[in-house]
Amino acid sequence: MKIGFINIPFKEDFSIKSVLGFEKSPRNMLLAVIILALLAAFAVGIALFISHGHHAYAVTREHPWGLLLAVYIFFVVSSTGLCIIGSLGDVFGFKDYMLISKRAIFGSIVTILAGFAVIAFEIGHPVTMLIYNVLSPGLTSAIWWMGTLYGIYLTFMIVEFYFLLNGDMKKAKIFGLTGLLVGLAAHSNLGSVFGFLNAREISQGVFYPTYFILTAFITGVYLAFIIMGFRYKLNFPENVKKMLMNLAKIQGLLLSILIFFVAWKFLTDIYGGVPNKADVAIHILGSTTFQLEVLLAMVLPLLVVLKDFGRSPVLMFWASMIGMVGIFFMRYNLVHDTQLKPLMMLKKVEYQLPPTWVEYFPAPAEMLISAGGVGLCLLMYYVGTKAFNLDEDEHH
Repeated sequence: MKIGFINIPFKEDFSIKSVLGFEKSPRNMLLAVIILALLAAFAVGIALFISHGHHAYAVTREHPWGLLLAVYIFFVVSSTGLCIIGSLGDVFGFKDYMLISKRAIFGSIVTILAGFAVIAFEIGHPVTMLIYNVLSPGLTSAIWWMGTLYGIYLTFMIVEFYFLLNGDMKKAKIFGLTGLLVGLAAHSNLGSVFGFLNAREISQGVFYPTYFILTAFITGVYLAFIIMGFRYKLNFPENVKKMLMNLAKIQGLLLSILIFFVAWKFLTDIYGGVPNKADVAIHILGSTTFQLEVLLAMVLPLLVVLKDFGRSPVLMFWASMIGMVGIFFMRYNLVHDTQLKPLMMLKKVEYQLPPTWVEYFPAPAEMLISAGGVGLCLLMYYVGTKAFNLDEDEHH
């Protein structure tokens, strides 16, 4: 389809009928019902937010960041990870990875759009934010830089995807490399939002700006296995098996590095018994969600990789599904654990109970909007598979 000088190569049979005309197998019907249920949850969550504002959420003055922020981070981390995976082929020239370039870049677009859709209902006034983001930029604000860089990153990803669809690999490489660099800068900047929290000793420092890049790559590899697993219904051709085996080996290295990162983070937090750091770290180590993060996102997938170094792509597919659940706990823990320790530890009035750990459990509106973000992401990706040819072109 041509719009002026822009040529968008939709599939010839793309229409509403083709979107609705999927094979009515039990698996596909189950996925369709799940997506519709998630979208319905999104609508109900938005209705609750519109009716009650931020009072619909379980956030408080002591715990101002909630589930929506964690889910936003989950999606943008996924986007950056898929951008890295997509860049291996069309930017860095590793031919084996051209198989997944278009799917990964399109996935990076839909995941960040889903993240924006979720965080829009946390911001309160997203339209006003967009206006004043330009009129009165906060150049010393990490959050301003994060939002601005992610907007630029999304633009480059869309342009790169356009050139990939049209087979213009030279321009795709230029925009892909620029988009990757901006995306890494944006993602590291997101980590700095936590690293700059001088009042929160457990988060403050250089750890998170670097940790975010590592975990993005790990998330991208998990999603690559999931995307290709659904594409080939777990019946992988030999060339795809070769690519996935190489990715599994990379994943083994990345997970090993991550385990060392996290181990040394907690050792340095606990060593010396520094107030507001050691006590928080010990409390985190005993939490169920942190233990699930370590088990699901790190240990189990690493054991699967070490079993046969990626020679069983079906097993790696299921390990990646488990890994993504662990990645969700990773993002939730990041947000919640930062706010565990009350900033005011003194009694302010007579007979006040001593301050204790800040408790938080997401409200129904937060859970519904978060679930809806997943549904929106799945829907956009499915429509994209019907609208565009996301497989590698023959001339590559």
